[in-house]
Amino acid sequence: MALATACQILAGKLRVPALILLLPVGFAAGALTDIIHPDQLVGEEFSALVSLSVAVILYDAGLGLDLRNLTGDTRSIVGRLLLFGVAFTFLAVCAIGPALFGMSLRVASMVGMILVVSGPTVVGPLLQYVRPTDKVRRLLIWEGTLTDPIGAILGALVFHAIATTNQIDIGRGYQIGQFIISLAVGLVGGAVGIGLLWLTLRVLRLGEALGTLAQLATVIAVSAACDIVRDDTGLIAAIVIGMAAANIRGFDMPARRPFFETLVQLIIGLLFISISSSVAPDSLTPVLLPTLLLVAVLVLVVRPLVAFVATMGKHMTMGERAFAGWMAPRGIVAASTAAAFAAPLVQLGLPGASKVLPVTFLVIVSTVVLYALTAGPVARLLGVSRPNRTMPLLVGGAPWAVALGTALRSAGLDVQMWAGQSEERERIKDAGIKLARGDLLATATNPRARLEGVNAVFLLTDDDDFNALASVLVQDNVEGPVYRVGPPDESHGVVAPYTGGAILFGSSLVRHVLAARYEQGARFEVQPASQPLPPGYEQLFLVRGDGRLEPSDATRTVIPEADDVAVLLAPAPAGGTGGQYPSSGRASD
Repeated sequence: MALATACQILAGKLRVPALILLLPVGFAAGALTDIIHPDQLVGEEFSALVSLSVAVILYDAGLGLDLRNLTGDTRSIVGRLLLFGVAFTFLAVCAIGPALFGMSLRVASMVGMILVVSGPTVVGPLLQYVRPTDKVRRLLIWEGTLTDPIGAILGALVFHAIATTNQIDIGRGYQIGQFIISLAVGLVGGAVGIGLLWLTLRVLRLGEALGTLAQLATVIAVSAACDIVRDDTGLIAAIVIGMAAANIRGFDMPARRPFFETLVQLIIGLLFISISSSVAPDSLTPVLLPTLLLVAVLVLVVRPLVAFVATMGKHMTMGERAFAGWMAPRGIVAASTAAAFAAPLVQLGLPGASKVLPVTFLVIVSTVVLYALTAGPVARLLGVSRPNRTMPLLVGGAPWAVALGTALRSAGLDVQMWAGQSEERERIKDAGIKLARGDLLATATNPRARLEGVNAVFLLTDDDDFNALASVLVQDNVEGPVYRVGPPDESHGVVAPYTGGAILFGSSLVRHVLAARYEQGARFEVQPASQPLPPGYEQLFLVRGDGRLEPSDATRTVIPEADDVAVLLAPAPAGGTGGQYPSSGRASD
């Protein structure tokens, strides 16, 4: 646990996928000690623990699959990726595996079925790091999540075909029937799990803590029961439960699940450390060069061919098609399947069976490192990566808020604004600012939704309580910060003075002060940050050279750099509409 946590913390600081560190650290720990080894720590029940852990991971992944996004081209492309990906990968490894590794065709078929899976544990972090377009991201997430249970079941069928016969009969009608039976067991288990979740979350209306425990217990119990009935069917049940809970009205699963996110991170770290520690160093040397050749075939031939066939005739750019062909890392299900079946294959005395686990380990390490190092540059080269620029949403239509949006747009940002009243919406349109769709804020406050196309929200309405409540609701559904304009210091609002959340511009430039200064003639101006701040001007934002927007607030000092642009509040001209600026609400002597 300490190693897994340390690797993930270090990876977060280095801004690299954690798997790059988890795999070599686990391998080194297993090689250098006889303590960090699953056989020593857990024993023969390790494979069962791995199976249930993967079920929890797939349940969490299923909660992120919105069926509303699986329509039209997306649905057909995902189906093709699954079909052709499994078939082409399996056949390619069966064709070259015996020659590369000196193993029998039956063992090569087992390796081929192990390597068909990808998985959300590796695809998700890589896509979060690369930030490709929404279409590509959805395709790869759906493919990675759905291919795991399919690959695990097919792997179990291939293993039983190898263990009980003298030939590979996966293509026979009997084995196809076995796959259908396994699928049916998983679907029935998923239905039972959905019923249990409905009972606990909707009928009994358990709170957040007990509801989370009920979800965890349901997934583990149902997955274990399915695995007792039929091997590896618990993974199908887990993902069915997650997808149903995410898409059936009434469950209202939040987009952010802190407990499950933490649990899944911990499980991933523990599994990769444990499985990689079980690989003996002396088993890698004989298969190192052949495995690199296998990886080259999978990466340069098989995956591009799969993506080309899957996206043929669909509305995708060449860059999107090419990037889909450059993203097929192997993950935890491949490792867990190899760990489960390697030892029994060795006991059967099949030639090359001892190479299954080291080959799988090297393929996982090679593909993860390769894609982690190249996915970002490839995405930028192909034009499918979203820029790191801040894309702000300003909520509010007061004159000063619209003027602020105009200033941010002139600083080079892609600004959207939303307002509820028709007069305010007309004011936004007249200013030439992009008006967000009418249901955007409802989407942002929906606990089941993630707000796409926006990575910063600024709540600037005239209702301080609305700003405070919205900041709490929106913050978990936006990939970025949420700020609200400050209420008067002596406000007696219902919510605003008592909630947390980031406050724009500190305690002096609160909402009514900004509005009053704007009415008196103060204006928002933009200038290079390298120029000195004119007398009486106040710095509100810095737009960094790469397009990131950093607001000034009371918690930190924003230091300008050479290529930054500053958004300033200029004072009202002398002799303007007059009057003193209103105080920020502090009592005066």
